[in-house]
Amino acid sequence: MSDRVTISIEDGVADVRLNRPEKMNALDQAMFEGLAGAAHELAANAKVRAAVLSGNGRAFCAGLDFGGFAGMATEERPRRSLLAQQESGPGNFAQMAAYAWSMLPMPVVAAVHGVAFGGGLQVALGADIRFVTPDAQLSVMEIKWGLIPDMSGTQTMRHLVRLDVMKELTFSGRIVSGAEAVELGLATHTSDNPLDSAMALARTIAGKSPEAVRAGKRLLNQAVMSELGAGLKLEEQLQLSLIGTPNQVEAVQANLQKRPPSFKDPV
Repeated sequence: MSDRVTISIEDGVADVRLNRPEKMNALDQAMFEGLAGAAHELAANAKVRAAVLSGNGRAFCAGLDFGGFAGMATEERPRRSLLAQQESGPGNFAQMAAYAWSMLPMPVVAAVHGVAFGGGLQVALGADIRFVTPDAQLSVMEIKWGLIPDMSGTQTMRHLVRLDVMKELTFSGRIVSGAEAVELGLATHTSDNPLDSAMALARTIAGKSPEAVRAGKRLLNQAVMSELGAGLKLEEQLQLSLIGTPNQVEAVQANLQKRPPSFKDPV
């Protein structure tokens, strides 16, 4: 995997960090590859029960590194196009660098400080939950370059904010603070130390039955896109898949015996 994104795992929690601090974690080809590779690695790891996504240095992610991409035109070895379709699953390479976090089976909590501009904001929106500093700066900044958000932000943002708010932010590129982001629905909580807050929540999640947590994420992701009948059917199917399983029985026994549960990793 690219050193642009690092992963460390402890007690079922994956600490995932964008690691280009000298460029405020701006998105170059290696960063796209690192994000996609990290998500792919976590998707295959049944021992990971929750993930925290953050950025090293002064910012979460400053967005697309236009300077780096301009330099690609002079390189002899061709690179994979960011718009190339994936061999499996929806979307192209750039879109999956952000949306893949939403598709992971385990919950992802983003910790945002400094700036999350353009593609950086879209990566954060791929997480299930976002902690932001009150003075963080977030922007749908593509309009500054005569572009539109194209890293899955339209698909994640439409479930978080009203359509008129989404249009205003997309048309203007205006920068909102972390505090306003929470008011609008772009972020979940403000925190003076979002990484600590995100890790604390991830550890709490990691202490719950992993099959139930994964089923809950799948159910809620589908709930915002399914019609009533399909949503109710999935709710029933997932519940039946949990009842009587070892971890579900352990949850009941631990509560009745007033002791911490001991869950096994999903197979």
